[in-house]
Amino acid sequence: MRKEYDFTDSVRNPYAKHLRKQVTMRLGTDVIAYFKALAHETGVPYQNLINLYLSECAHSGKKLALTWASSTPGLLPKIAEG
Repeated sequence: MRKEYDFTDSVRNPYAKHLRKQVTMRLGTDVIAYFKALAHETGVPYQNLINLYLSECAHSGKKLALTWASSTPGLLPKIAEG
């Protein structure tokens, strides 16, 4: 390995900015605690673990079937795999 490298002729990857996009999400504290504990066990940052999990869900081909418990506003939906 060299002590110094010359990057004067290098070019930034033009596609790198399209690989990931920053978003703001509100997650439950229990969800965050779960992924942080898993991150501590695996040594992988918890944001990466969440991304890996969501990516696996998105590419699995399974759809979520959402059914509402009642017509009362503010109630959370029941989630069942479909």
